[in-house]
Amino acid sequence: MTEIKSTQAIPASGPSRPLANTAEMALKLLQPMQGLLIAGESAEAEVISIKEALQNFQLTLRLTLNNGRQATIETSSPKAAVPGAAMMVTALSDTRLIAALQPGNRQPQSSIDLGQLPVGTVVQGKVTASQQTQQDGKNLFKVVITLLNSPLAGHKLNVESAMPLAPGSLITARVQGDQSLSFMPLSGRLDQLVLGQQLTAQHNRQGSLEGLLGALGSGSGLPEQLRGAAERLLGLVPDMQQLGDTKTLAQALARSGVFLESSLLSGQASNLPADMKAALLRLIAQLPGLPGSGPLAAAQAGATLGQALPAFARSALGALGQPNARHLAQNFPLPSRLPPNVGDEADLELILKLAAAAVSRLQTHQLSSLAQTQTGPDGTQVTTWQIEVPMRDQREIVPLQVKLQREEETQHSHKEKPETLWKVELAFDVAPLGPLQVQAQLLQGSLSSQIWAERSGTAQLIAAELDHLRQRLVTAGLNVGELACRQGTPPQGPRTSLDQRFVDETA
Repeated sequence: MTEIKSTQAIPASGPSRPLANTAEMALKLLQPMQGLLIAGESAEAEVISIKEALQNFQLTLRLTLNNGRQATIETSSPKAAVPGAAMMVTALSDTRLIAALQPGNRQPQSSIDLGQLPVGTVVQGKVTASQQTQQDGKNLFKVVITLLNSPLAGHKLNVESAMPLAPGSLITARVQGDQSLSFMPLSGRLDQLVLGQQLTAQHNRQGSLEGLLGALGSGSGLPEQLRGAAERLLGLVPDMQQLGDTKTLAQALARSGVFLESSLLSGQASNLPADMKAALLRLIAQLPGLPGSGPLAAAQAGATLGQALPAFARSALGALGQPNARHLAQNFPLPSRLPPNVGDEADLELILKLAAAAVSRLQTHQLSSLAQTQTGPDGTQVTTWQIEVPMRDQREIVPLQVKLQREEETQHSHKEKPETLWKVELAFDVAPLGPLQVQAQLLQGSLSSQIWAERSGTAQLIAAELDHLRQRLVTAGLNVGELACRQGTPPQGPRTSLDQRFVDETA
């Protein structure tokens, strides 16, 4: 998010001339209503703008008639009214109205209720009224925003801003701790839209890395220029037993390919020979050109997404509230995905398809990490890394999927020392145990974990070894909370990374 301008909520202050109160006020139309309301009919109205004249005030009202039709009228009043004020008007004649303010909860609020909109909450709204004033020789705009999301959807917020906001504008802003809003520019919203679209595209193209590695391991008829790149790629795959060493595991995670672009930006070119994504790209570069395909096919397909941005922009605000991209990003682990003919003799065309799919799988993990890195409604900073490391299990190559998440409280929290919560998820499928998923969280040196096994025999075996696991964790210097093993898979469905807890310590 890029901060444009802090917009302060309007403080309560008395105007130089009296405001309208709950008592009725007489309005004179500057132009006849031309049949909008007949004598005795009523309609809801909202003050769009107000202009001070010599002897009275000119109010622009937006009427909402009983049939749902809206119309704008210009009126004259001896009393002022706050922009955004909600009224009930009744026609006395074709040129005269009587108006009364609606109940207080229909009126614009002059402060932000941090209980219902905590610091960090992203709100979306529509500018329904605006008025330009002068303060200390500078232009100041008093703006009314109707909230479109959050628990206060439909409520109005009365704010003042140093920049103009035209009525009808759609805005996205983040609630700050000093009763202000920090606007998110359209470019930031489009970045999120592009991220969601790229994530969807990469997810549709991705394929399991073990399919390519298996094809390269069994392909004895590879061309000479391809054989060296294939051997270097296969040499990066560690044995499963080696990953029991913390240093080896850390190196495997760092070389998984998700940090390639970060290494290039920081100038760490020495890490490239051992990076999985760099090795995949070298392999693709060594493949000879094939009819109808090429090493840059995946990149060219992704580049065409940018041409659709004008259509995305029209629904920028609405798309931010849709769960599709986030739900896709939070699917963990990614399922195994192999083409139907992967078991056949691997030719160059199949290897190219498998390599392009493997690159897309790595990019899916990268984009998923970006999509889940966010600031929560309470200001908590969440950073996510989603990684896949292939490992050798005897003669087979199986993937180890890892998801690391760090949640850091901000300095605005009421605690003396902000806490950092670490969450780790592991997913792998090794014989004879079958599919396993591990969920753990670490907070202030205390570790809790749940293990999910799809096979009943595996679940019973792990449950019998939990005491031994607890002893090893205690020996490592950790305070161990709950350790549990269940048969099945973790519950899936929409969730947020901030309110999900793997273990309920109070249950």
